[in-house]
Amino acid sequence: MSAPLPTLVELADRLEPLPLLDRTRLQRRLQELRRVLDATSPQAGNQGFLRFVEQVSRAETRLARRLALLPTPTYPAELPIAACKDEIKAAIAANQVVIVAGETGSGKSTQLPKICLELGRGVRGLIGHTQPRRLAARTIAERVAQELGSEVGDLVGYSVRFTDRVRESTLLKVM
Repeated sequence: MSAPLPTLVELADRLEPLPLLDRTRLQRRLQELRRVLDATSPQAGNQGFLRFVEQVSRAETRLARRLALLPTPTYPAELPIAACKDEIKAAIAANQVVIVAGETGSGKSTQLPKICLELGRGVRGLIGHTQPRRLAARTIAERVAQELGSEVGDLVGYSVRFTDRVRESTLLKVM
């Protein structure tokens, strides 16, 4: 016996935690369905509704896969930023904008993205990390990927001029 079909109201609640691209696309589709369907009863015979239920399920599966990809980062103790990691992590979690100033070589470019990953950022979208030069973007992507035990283009990707090393599994994109 299969599980009962959800209502449109129940499906709307399931959209909130989804990745941003899926959620936006599915919310538009939900609005279209609401115009033609009763919001409180299951729509077993409606093919559009059944396709929508399947799309929501696939989006939830993609979210679960991205959550499973989240690494447990380690931080080199010799970098000055490692001593402030917990304070920076709390600031990022509590604020929309955080400015971190430190000396060259303190680990800002390589360790801040890892702190964001540890907070679960990058699961519902991408962490965008900008660098002023193409070489810096590639080098930082390689370094962070190496520190996370990943290949460039997998968890950590980069995009410079005509080269784009990003996949569906990418959580951090250096540009």
